[in-house]
Amino acid sequence: MDKKTMILALVVCVFGFVIFIMLAFRVLGGGHSNKGVLPDGQSVQYSAVTGSDSVESNSGTQPTQSPPKSNSEMVRVRDYAPEIRVSLRYAGKKNMTGRRLYDYNDAYLRYGTVKKLIRAQKQLEKYGVGLEIWDAYRTVDAQKKLWEVCPNAAYVSDPSKGYSSHTRGSAVDVTLVDADGTEMVMPTGFDNLTKLADRDYSDIDDEFARENAKLLEKTMRSCGFTPYKEEWWHFTDKDNYDVLKDFVPPQ
Repeated sequence: MDKKTMILALVVCVFGFVIFIMLAFRVLGGGHSNKGVLPDGQSVQYSAVTGSDSVESNSGTQPTQSPPKSNSEMVRVRDYAPEIRVSLRYAGKKNMTGRRLYDYNDAYLRYGTVKKLIRAQKQLEKYGVGLEIWDAYRTVDAQKKLWEVCPNAAYVSDPSKGYSSHTRGSAVDVTLVDADGTEMVMPTGFDNLTKLADRDYSDIDDEFARENAKLLEKTMRSCGFTPYKEEWWHFTDKDNYDVLKDFVPPQ
């Protein structure tokens, strides 16, 4: 074997060894990245949120209750969609009011609204992400407390003028999480009362945040929800329901 052949063989061996090490590193988990994939193949990033002081309620992977007879019936979300994460912001104190607005720890919605959320969850799972609920049904009393702190009709419905779709059990505040339940980066955090929270994503510098918000909005629209223009996280079921003045979820 001449000198050139020996050098070429050595280079091939070294290159093969490097490839082997890289593949082994990925298999063992060393190549984990905080990125997922959007429908168009772009990368998406997420960031962990700590110290939210919210109350999480998740258990099981299969529905635990038989479907109710009516779409208007109020149900606990995790009884029918345990794969959807629940982290209620108003069940803790780290929200814009600085106090708990309600004492229950589970998300409740109309059964018809839950069915639409399940469809959205299944669509998002194709891209390796899912839903996390920040707020769902909100009692009339909680709505009044929220209005006292923020009497701004652009962000909070005036209880004296018909209440909120949250008090009807047909609105939900949601964000995206990865397969491990880590919240993905979005245009803003919850209860951000600035223009950065609206659906004009052109003022959002982070490309991943823009694309994540667009994916969430596109999916929720396709499943029967109407997005609120001032809050990227707020969606209302297109089906109408009456205000629930007396319903109080169990603690």
